[in-house]
Amino acid sequence: QVQLVESGGGLVQAGGSLRLSCAASGLTFSLYGMGWFRQAPGKEREFVATINRSGGSTSYADSVKGRFTISRENAKNTVCLQMNSLKPEDTAVYYCAVALLGSSNLYTPAGYRSWGQGTQVTVSS
Repeated sequence: QVQLVESGGGLVQAGGSLRLSCAASGLTFSLYGMGWFRQAPGKEREFVATINRSGGSTSYADSVKGRFTISRENAKNTVCLQMNSLKPEDTAVYYCAVALLGSSNLYTPAGYRSWGQGTQVTVSS
């Protein structure tokens, strides 16, 4: 059974930084692409970033490009999201997810098979 556990969320002032981590178990981690999504109150879950199984290819939502960095360490079954220059509009619950094998649809939740429970990020102005 796949389990994903996110950590690292919290309250930060605008302009600050946070580093989210996601620990995966119950799967051969290095075989799967991974993604981060977020969901603000009253809004749909939206794509933030994705990374391929080797870590050699990444992609970001325009709203976070240049501020967020996704990375992974296959030896430790972890994927991270470094978030810099945070803005109040980044406030949301952040989720990590395991991509479906062979999926080319990595920018919507439909392209992912398993999800963590989420971690809250709140950015104050």
